[in-house]
This record gives sequence, C-alpha cells and structure tokens, in this order.
Amino acid sequence: MSTTLDTTPSDDLGVPAARRRSAELERSIRERPGRFRALTGDRPTGRLHLGHYFGTLHNRVRLQNLGVDMMVLVADYQVLTDRDVADRLADHVEDLVLDYMAAGIDPDRATIFTHSAIPALNQLLLPFLSLVSVAELGRNPTVKDEIAHSRQSAVSGLMFTYPVHQAADILFCKAGLVPVGQDQLPHLEVARTVARRFNSRYGTASNPVFPEPEALLSAAPLLLGTDGAKMSKSRGNAIALAATADETARLIRGAKTDADRHITYDPVARPEVSSLVLLAALCLDRDPHDVAAEIGGRGAAALKAAVTDAVNDHFAPIRARRAELARDRAHIRRVLRDGNERAGAIADATLREVRAAMNSLY
Repeated sequence: MSTTLDTTPSDDLGVPAARRRSAELERSIRERPGRFRALTGDRPTGRLHLGHYFGTLHNRVRLQNLGVDMMVLVADYQVLTDRDVADRLADHVEDLVLDYMAAGIDPDRATIFTHSAIPALNQLLLPFLSLVSVAELGRNPTVKDEIAHSRQSAVSGLMFTYPVHQAADILFCKAGLVPVGQDQLPHLEVARTVARRFNSRYGTASNPVFPEPEALLSAAPLLLGTDGAKMSKSRGNAIALAATADETARLIRGAKTDADRHITYDPVARPEVSSLVLLAALCLDRDPHDVAAEIGGRGAAALKAAVTDAVNDHFAPIRARRAELARDRAHIRRVLRDGNERAGAIADATLREVRAAMNSLY
C-alpha cells in the first residue's frame, strides 16, 4: 500500500454542511438512539460553570436519556497542554466527576473514564501521528489559537500534537458522534483524516478499521463571564455549578452591564446585558426577548435580581445533588474505576485490531 499521506482536505465538514448533517443525525438519533456511540469530555482544570452546563452538559444528559451510548472522558493528560504542571489534579478530577453526576450523567448508562488509566488509548497516538504531517498540525486553526493563548513560556510537543491525541480519544471507542461547537470542527477533521488514512493504508474497502466520526453541532448559547469576556475557568469570571446561592448572587451583582437603563435583548449591540438576559431565559425556559420586555425600564439592578433568582431556582436541585454526592468521595473513585475498566476493555480490543491490521502482532 502507498505510504504517501493523502493531504487533500475533506470538504464535508464546513460549518453549513456540518449543520445540515447535524439535523439529519438528530432525526436518526430520535429514531434509533441505540445505534450511536458518542464521545465527549473535558479537561480537569477546575469546576465546571454555567457556560459548560448550557453549552455541553445539558446536551450530554439529553443524548444519554435518549439512549445514546455515551463515553465521557476526563482528559487529565491534556491538562499539560498549556500548563507546566497538573496542579491539584486528583481534586479536579473528582470535582469534574461530581459536576457530571450532579448535572445528570448516570454512570450506569454512561462510561466516565480518565486518559491516564487507559494505556491502549494513548498507545494509539503513535501510529496515528505517522498519518498526519507536521505542516498539517501547524495549520490547524484551533492549535494556533491555543498556542497564542498558552500559559507556557515555550510550546510543548503535547500542545502541538493534541488534536491527534483527541483523534485517539474518539477513535479508540469507534465513536460515530462527537458533540462539538463549530470552533472544534478542525479537531474533528483531524480524527476523520486519521480514520480515513488508517483505513486506506491498513484496512480494506469492505472492512475499514475505523468509522469517520461525525460532528453533532451544538446550538449552544454563548454566555459571557461576569467581566463581559468569554466565560472561562481560567479567567475567574465564571459562576461554578457548585457555587452557593450567596456566591451566585455576589457574582451576578458584580457582572458588567451598560449605561442604558432600559433592558433589551440585543446580543450584538448590548452583549453584556443580553448575556444576563439569556442566562435568565435559559433557566426559566423562556424567550429572552420576553424576559427583557418584562424587566423593561427597571434597570440593571432588577435584571440582576431576576437572573439571580432564576439561576438559584434552576440549579438548586443540581447543587443539592452535588453536595450529597460529595459526602462519599469513595463512590466517585468507584465510578472512575468502573468506567476505566469498561473503557480499558474497549481500548484493548481496538489496539489489538490496529496491531493486526498493521501486521504487528508477534
């Protein structure tokens, strides 16, 4: 077989095409959810916040409840992509699992696992790297952005190659669905490229080793942080899922608004005010224009009071569940052990199949 890399870019994952395909996938999921496996996850760098909940967690729970086989990765190795050390890693891992379960991820119906506990997954990185050129890695727009915002004084090899590591995350379990925002499409295209090239080089047309995973584009709302910038764990501008009612009220009181007293929903002209309106609307399951009209000329103080009440009411059951789960840390570790065992068995089987395809079973 040819050893020349196929560097022709795939043209079927542009945003418009991905949105059309996502709509088709949603229909198929509703009809036959059990035929789908999805891979999703987060880096354990701190507690998840409201942006995570409405952006990804809520959708994961929805897919799980529909009957999709959910693989939920705690990407502990990828903490090191933009950090010199993985500070308080064990605590962050447990906190992440607590957030998952409090939000509704059920470890009896979803597999929650960690990078570092699945050797066979990480071993796939080696043959996968041989399928991607250095130039392709350097052109990846998400990698460029991550490097530009890196906390490190020098860019590590892990930062440069983590799209291929993410390909291993997706392909080890042969996930056909990857719920993503459109900014993550370049990473998913790497996974699709790796799958296609591996199948071309080592598989057969009638028996490909890997499926080409598809993007399930999220219609996730953009929630700004309390400073008006993107909500982020690292910026200190986020409201954590685990925040108390008093902490939530304090953070929302300090949120940036503008000088116009009359409240309207206009994300382009009034992003900070509109983000607060949207947060209340999401919690209340209402149209943001209606929420804004109801507050009207009562100003930012009334808006912030309404947002605080909506957030605290909506998240009270989740926070109570999280507090209950946190009392039994041993249970969190059992959830991870069970998930790691299930994921490890899948990874071992895939690695054996890869080695057989590469004629490297000795």
